[in-house]
Amino acid sequence: MSLIGTKVKPFKAKAYKNGEFIDVTDESLLGQWSVFCFYPADFSFVCPTELEDLQNHYEELKKLGVEVYSISTDTHYTHKGWHDSSETIGKIQYAMIGDPSQTISRNFEVLNEKEGLADRGTFIIDPDGVIQAVEINADGIGRDASTLINKIKAAQYVRNNPGEVCPAKWQEGAETLKPSIDLVGKI
Repeated sequence: MSLIGTKVKPFKAKAYKNGEFIDVTDESLLGQWSVFCFYPADFSFVCPTELEDLQNHYEELKKLGVEVYSISTDTHYTHKGWHDSSETIGKIQYAMIGDPSQTISRNFEVLNEKEGLADRGTFIIDPDGVIQAVEINADGIGRDASTLINKIKAAQYVRNNPGEVCPAKWQEGAETLKPSIDLVGKI
């Protein structure tokens, strides 16, 4: 079953953010757009490049009303250690959630049970806590935050403009479609 259109399942976790340990729950997501970026492990190879790319786009995401959460099955203590010891990860200002119980990774269906690690999953969650977009990559394929921004803009547009949809390669300000019987076979 697809997670699209489903509400985020209840969870409570510890995270590291800006020099502090904080609590994050499913309730923390309500009232804002959120991005969950699951990754396999701290102190790894592709993961820091992705997390740095997210940080490089973090201000733009915040301007769109989006909060970012990175998540791995490491602990919040490990996240702090990585943050303190890596120049790349030391730049991160968004919350780094620890999921050592693997509950959140299971809830989002990205847990590789054999390895005990999360797959590379990206989830766009609306202000009601409903999942609007899912992308899951193989372990060796890094993600690009700039494409995430376009997806968020499209999701926000569709939410704010019922009855309209965004076609392929839609960019903010471009034409949208209004599905109707008159469009059938004309696109």
